[in-house]
Amino acid sequence: MKIAIMGAMPEEVAPILEKLGTYKTTKYADNEYYEASYKGVDIVVAYSKIGKVFSTLTATTMIQHFNCDKLLFSGVAGGINPSLKIGDLIVATKLSQHDLDITAFGHPMGFVPGGSVFVEADQGLIELSKEVAKELGKTVQEGIIATGDQFVHDEKVKENIVKHFNADALEMEGGSVAVVCKSLNVPFFILRAISDTADTDASFSFDEFMESSAIISAEFIMKMVDKVITK
Repeated sequence: MKIAIMGAMPEEVAPILEKLGTYKTTKYADNEYYEASYKGVDIVVAYSKIGKVFSTLTATTMIQHFNCDKLLFSGVAGGINPSLKIGDLIVATKLSQHDLDITAFGHPMGFVPGGSVFVEADQGLIELSKEVAKELGKTVQEGIIATGDQFVHDEKVKENIVKHFNADALEMEGGSVAVVCKSLNVPFFILRAISDTADTDASFSFDEFMESSAIISAEFIMKMVDKVITK
């Protein structure tokens, strides 16, 4: 077994690397991949950089070049479901690409011929995440995550995304990672910490949140790895 752990930004994977301790850095395809052994299992960690193109490249590389057979993604997302507050954790049940638009040809938003509007995450890994949440004493919401190559701050755009996808959270990598994993038959799991919501206070510090949430998410992801290893 070889497990890929992905984030979009350095801050999202730094606490995971700290937990792994010793690792080897491999440069490939204009990125860095960190290889480690953890409880007898090979782990490859990487941050893709922001956006669908970079996350597609990184996920594909981890699966095809490094031969990973499971992928866990940890990062932040914006909440658009009113029940989500800053700091909450959400696990993706399915993901879409909210900026994929060929509706002019009569197709629904997020759809291309030969594809699908949604890609479902691995149910087995979602079930393991419920066990982890219980053991850590954390409340984790399951929901739909919509992905696009834009930071969405316009309320009308958010309302349109909810209308078409019934999405709970927005980010910029998960939907493309999901397509890669589905196409290559690799089970995947995506965990996001909510970094901002419609009522986010102007005094909120994203940098401070990123640091604290990355530590929480890293703990969760490594507990997931433990579960995967022992199952």
